[in-house]
Amino acid sequence: MADSLNEACTPLKRSYDSCFNAWFEGYLEPAVAATSQAQREVYSKQKAEEFEAKCGKLWIEYKTCVQNSLKDKGLVPLLEQAREEHPLKEAPPPLSRD
Repeated sequence: MADSLNEACTPLKRSYDSCFNAWFEGYLEPAVAATSQAQREVYSKQKAEEFEAKCGKLWIEYKTCVQNSLKDKGLVPLLEQAREEHPLKEAPPPLSRD
C-alpha cells in the first residue's frame, strides 16, 4: 500500500486500508449472491452499518489528518480551483438487471 500525503498520516492510512479491505472482502460475495433488489438493499444497509462500526472512526481520523496536511501544505486553494474547473459529474444510474 502506498504512503499517505503526510508521513504522520501513513499509520492511520494503513490501519484504515486494512480495515476497509477486510470489510470489503466480506461484502462482495454475498452481495452478488443476493437475488432480489430488496435482499440487496437490506444486505447493503447491514454492511454499511457494519462498516461504520468497524472502520468509521479510522476513516474519520485518517481523513482529518489528510485534510490538515492539505491545509498545512497550502493545497486547499488548488483543490478548490480544480473542482471548479473540472467538477465531478453525477454517476449514471445502475443498469437494470431485468
